[in-house]
Amino acid sequence: MEKRILGLDPGLAILGFGAITYTASNNIVQDTSVKMLDFGVIRTEAGTEMGTRLCTLFDDLHVLIEEIKPDLVAIEQLFFYRMGNTILVAQARGVIMLVLAQHKLPYVEFAPKQVKHALTGYGNAEKYEVQEAVANELNLDTIPKPDDAADALAIALTALYQI
Repeated sequence: MEKRILGLDPGLAILGFGAITYTASNNIVQDTSVKMLDFGVIRTEAGTEMGTRLCTLFDDLHVLIEEIKPDLVAIEQLFFYRMGNTILVAQARGVIMLVLAQHKLPYVEFAPKQVKHALTGYGNAEKYEVQEAVANELNLDTIPKPDDAADALAIALTALYQI
């Protein structure tokens, strides 16, 4: 049976998404069945009123979920590095969580180190190492761009490895 995982890399200015499909029989994932379905970003313009930016995320996430029809959503956990940016990401995550609840979608969360470890075997891996692992795992000729989309695919793959 084909299943879909949607990975999300939360952000207010750029929210990365990446969707993969896989086939499982008797809840065992067939390694050769993992494929990239789609990837990209949802962008909001800096300088735009906060409510408008959050509404854009809300509306575009609804459309994305209707198109992808995920069975599971994987989200990067909130990472504290700069207070101002952390608050903006937290607000975007709130919108994500609301949309997932409205669609009654199950989700899992992963810390950045968990994603790095799942894809490279090393929790302190460099960004390019994770991106190369994503391209390799999904048999892609090039690393997905922009980085936020590649990160979202990495998050989706991390969820797959937990199954």
